[in-house]
Amino acid sequence: MMLAGFFFLFLVSGVITSNISGQPKLHDDQTNFNQDIDEGLDISKTDILKPPELNGSTNQYSKYPELQRNYRNQNSTKTTQINQQFQDVRNNNVNCTQRAVYNHLKLAKDNNNSKMRPSPSQSPTKVEVDVLLYAILDLNEKEQQFVSYIWVLMYWRENDIIWKPEDFCGIETIYPPRDVLWMPDLTIEEMIEENKLPTSPYVTLYYDGEVALVRNMVVVSSCSMEVYKFPFDVQNCKLSFRSIVYSSKDLELQNVTESKGNLEWSLERMTQSEWLFVNFSINKESVNNFGPDQIMLVYTITMKRRSALYIANFLLPIMFLLCLDLASFGISDMGGEKLGFKVTVLLAVTVMQLILNDILPASSDRIPLIAIYCIGVFGLMMLSLVESILMTYLFRKDSASEDNWADKEQSCTDLKKRTSADETPAKQLSVAKEGDSSKPTDESIALKNISDELRDVEKTLTRVLNGSKEENKPGNWSRVAKKVNIVFIVIYVIAVIVFLTFLFSLWIKPDGM
Repeated sequence: MMLAGFFFLFLVSGVITSNISGQPKLHDDQTNFNQDIDEGLDISKTDILKPPELNGSTNQYSKYPELQRNYRNQNSTKTTQINQQFQDVRNNNVNCTQRAVYNHLKLAKDNNNSKMRPSPSQSPTKVEVDVLLYAILDLNEKEQQFVSYIWVLMYWRENDIIWKPEDFCGIETIYPPRDVLWMPDLTIEEMIEENKLPTSPYVTLYYDGEVALVRNMVVVSSCSMEVYKFPFDVQNCKLSFRSIVYSSKDLELQNVTESKGNLEWSLERMTQSEWLFVNFSINKESVNNFGPDQIMLVYTITMKRRSALYIANFLLPIMFLLCLDLASFGISDMGGEKLGFKVTVLLAVTVMQLILNDILPASSDRIPLIAIYCIGVFGLMMLSLVESILMTYLFRKDSASEDNWADKEQSCTDLKKRTSADETPAKQLSVAKEGDSSKPTDESIALKNISDELRDVEKTLTRVLNGSKEENKPGNWSRVAKKVNIVFIVIYVIAVIVFLTFLFSLWIKPDGM
């Protein structure tokens, strides 16, 4: 029993070994066949379908010539079929590439026909233009420049450059170089610097002859800005597209989408910084700048400035300086502290005006309201400074009058003492009359005249001294200065309120009202 089992295992292992030893040869033959297919070689040259005697081996076919002929006939038929299939695949691969379409259309740099304007001379070439605003990079008021990042899309039709997609495995779109096709010579009138972004060298060509050109541009353009309501201003900058050479009879510009669609697209993608993108409008105009009439598409971009930063850094500081000037009326006018404080505040406003001069353009048609604001505040502070100088003068004059009044009082006291101590000429005259009443002399007559004159002088001096005493009474100029100061403060506050109310009403007033 054990011997029979051992014999069975021996037979099974021998069969498996023989099968395994025969497989590598078939695998090598299959590999050679695949390589022949990949390299595009003639299948008849391979050894896999040759009769065994041609391979250098001897088998049963060499003993039977009839079997050998049948084998050769079958081999030749199979080889022909495989070569035909390979050629069909090869031809299909050639027609299923964009190069095949490119060669079919005969697009080349030296082909001038493809570079000519596609439409007949009797009808204009219609070019559809679409402009998408992606970002507002800068708006320089001083230089009157507007910097924007836009995408420009242009579409037109080449009626002579078409193909059937079914002839080229369903290919409907190719991407030829730009220099093999006609390109519209569009320019932006306001553009003052060349576009520095690299442009794609290819265009999109559809099977029906439609051509699409997409360009991204950083446009530095001139923009006439109105800064009358700075920093609450709204600016309108234009981008005007027109042809350089072609007239309206040769080239007609059309807009692709409505301005509302462009506005929504821009608002979804734009990162807004200082300027808020408000509106995007499109107008079609006919211009005659250099002779022939031309069609021009004008894209107007409306922007509104974010004014919060300017309010916090410019308007409010000047307002605070004005409040400090109002508060300075509480400082005493006797010393020089009040004048020094007002001069310092006035210089601070001057510094703010210098900063404003670096922001605003010098070619503005109207004086900006913010400049009127600074000038008005500066003028009010200057009047306040002049009033403080007047108050100081009056108080110092009052102090000087006190000293003069004291000196005059002393002089009057001395004069009275001298007149009361000495004899008057009238008394001396009466004594002389008593001594010699019957005989008047020349001396007595002279003394009488002098006595009358002295009496008149005394009356005049008394009258003058009494008047100057009332006029130069201590504290009189101080009272006048205080009254003038109160009246000036009231007028000053009213003037500030009226000025600021009128100015801010102009600032917030809508345009066109």
